[in-house]
Amino acid sequence: MRHLGRLVAVLALAVLCLQLWFAGRILVMRVIAPQSTSFQRSEALRLLKERQQVAWAQQWLDDAQLPATLKRAVIASEDDGFAEHGGVDWDALKGAWKKNEKAQARAEARGKPTAKVVGGSTITQQLAKNLFLSGERTLLRKGQELILALMLEGLLDKRRILEIYLNSVEWGEGLFGAQAAARHYFRMDAARLGNFEAARLAVMLPAPKRFERQPASPYVLGRAGVISGRMNSAQLP
Repeated sequence: MRHLGRLVAVLALAVLCLQLWFAGRILVMRVIAPQSTSFQRSEALRLLKERQQVAWAQQWLDDAQLPATLKRAVIASEDDGFAEHGGVDWDALKGAWKKNEKAQARAEARGKPTAKVVGGSTITQQLAKNLFLSGERTLLRKGQELILALMLEGLLDKRRILEIYLNSVEWGEGLFGAQAAARHYFRMDAARLGNFEAARLAVMLPAPKRFERQPASPYVLGRAGVISGRMNSAQLP
């Protein structure tokens, strides 16, 4: 029992040190923009292995340079409570959990069990995952994501969180950030994005690699019309 107690203490200390390391990284982001994210590094490694080259496009824009149209579109599409919640939308998380449990039950009834994956992620949670975590879908990783989201909200203001998110989120293979996306899809700077162009980019965020094949598909255009109609009510931080 003594050895077990020591092992538990060592593991607890290791977890604490890891959280302090995360907190230190986030504190640095108050004044220094992250040069890359965990997701970006894994993507670069994948492209290098698969294609022996890394085609990459990314250009940082400060908060004042990011258009309000894109901010409103992304909030309306991805996280309409962004300006108000503390990093986690617990109601959305609960709803997603119930939905996944029903999907799990249906899959098991067909003899094809699937892993339980909790969705309902806020913009802050998405940023936490992209910055620090792997793409594996486990409850342990989800738990760490929630802790990191709360850290981000506690140590950074909302405008900084949204600034980092819009500059680092994926908009296609090797395509990251608002400026690169605007140049790639519309041949214009992000600052010139109108409501509908911004809405089209926002619609792509859940599955950018899939939508980049047909960025003007009927689904993307139709969904963009819905999002553009909701943008005026999107609350900016």
